Formats: sequence, structure tokens, C-alpha cells
Amino acid sequence: MNRAITHNIIVQAESKYEEQHSIPHIHKYVHSYHIVIINQTNDPVQLLSRHWFVVNAYGETREIQGLGVIGRQPIIAPGESHEYDSWSPINTEIGKMYGTFTMKKASEKSLFEVVIPEFSLNANSVYN
Repeated sequence: MNRAITHNIIVQAESKYEEQHSIPHIHKYVHSYHIVIINQTNDPVQLLSRHWFVVNAYGETREIQGLGVIGRQPIIAPGESHEYDSWSPINTEIGKMYGTFTMKKASEKSLFEVVIPEFSLNANSVYN
């Protein structure tokens, strides 16, 4: 699992190739990913939005931005974590994803960004 720490917030990311949802002959490779966000600060924090970069084998980048994650803007208490699963298609056998979460401390109005670590998107055929 890949890991990044920003402002005492840990983000862990892991991906899995979803062969049953992929259609290689039309260049559709689907990957699921699991994200864990751990709050190691002394304050509750709220995840407000996400900003992803999905990069294919040719370096072509697709940006994804939106509120929250999976339709939620979770508040994560000190010492607690939030986990979720999602997915992303890509048009090449290999690629990568990375990005940021915009968050705020519950006691403040100022926003801060937390790094989502880069992780690989590799079809099973890459390993064969």
C-alpha cells in the first residue's frame, strides 16, 4: 500500500486490476482502489473535496475533481480513520493515479491540502 503524510494526515492507497470489468480489445482497463485516511492531528478534520490525476502509458492526463468522496464529506476525529473504495478506467495497460484532498479542521475555516500518494494501475497482462 502506498502512503503519504501531509499535516499529520496519513493517506494510504492501493489498487487492483478488475479483469471482469475490463475490455482490453477496446482499450478499457478498469482498476478499483482502496483509500485509507488517518487523522493523526489533535483536531477533527473534514474532507471537503478531491482532485485526482489519472495518467495513461502515453502520459495523457485526465483530471477528476469533485466534492467529497463517494458522495460524502466525512469528518474524521483525532486518531480515527475513514476508508472507501472506488474505481477508475484507463485506456492503456499501465498507468498511475495521484492527487490531493482538500480538508479543513473542524475548529477553523482555513483549508489545507493533503497528498494522495501515487499508485500504479497495471493490468494483469503486464505481469505475464
